[in-house]
Amino acid sequence: MPLTIGVLALQGDVREHVATLTRLGVSAPAVRRPTELDACDALVIPGGESTTIGRLARTFDLLEPLRSRVKEGMPAFGTCAGMILLADRIVDGVAGQETIGGLDVTVRRNAFGRQVDSFEDDLAVDGLAEAVHAVFIRAPWVEEVGPGVEVLATAAGHPVAVRRGPLLATSFHPEVSGDDRVHGLFVDLVRGA
Repeated sequence: MPLTIGVLALQGDVREHVATLTRLGVSAPAVRRPTELDACDALVIPGGESTTIGRLARTFDLLEPLRSRVKEGMPAFGTCAGMILLADRIVDGVAGQETIGGLDVTVRRNAFGRQVDSFEDDLAVDGLAEAVHAVFIRAPWVEEVGPGVEVLATAAGHPVAVRRGPLLATSFHPEVSGDDRVHGLFVDLVRGA
């Protein structure tokens, strides 16, 4: 049976993630409704603006189904804002900001600075033989990891790629670099789940 990895399509880099997953031979539908989420084996939560994505998930009645599916063990991959949405705890969040949760980390929003502070770097990522060209745009970083959370990459002394069980998160945007290997790690994780 073909693998279906949905891309949460409320705001952010949806098209880029769909294209990357499609290149990897995966069905990658846009997810905006609970019924679309139900049809997915796994989900990518794209970069964008974490508070906006969270509010739209609540508006579209997706927040609770997302929380339930993650709690039940659905694999999920969050990039940038997606990392924030998967985090159990946020530093510098806005009042009342909600997350999907499931990843036992504390994430600092906009940790690397404002939009003008965006940068690119080549990172060693556990599980990949060669460095990944990472694009950081108003990126978060992980301030603290809970038990069982693996740190896969660091930048400026902080974790920027983490994994716990079926959950993977990066503070950078692998979907914009043209390098599909981080998504490939996630696809392998989903196939193994």
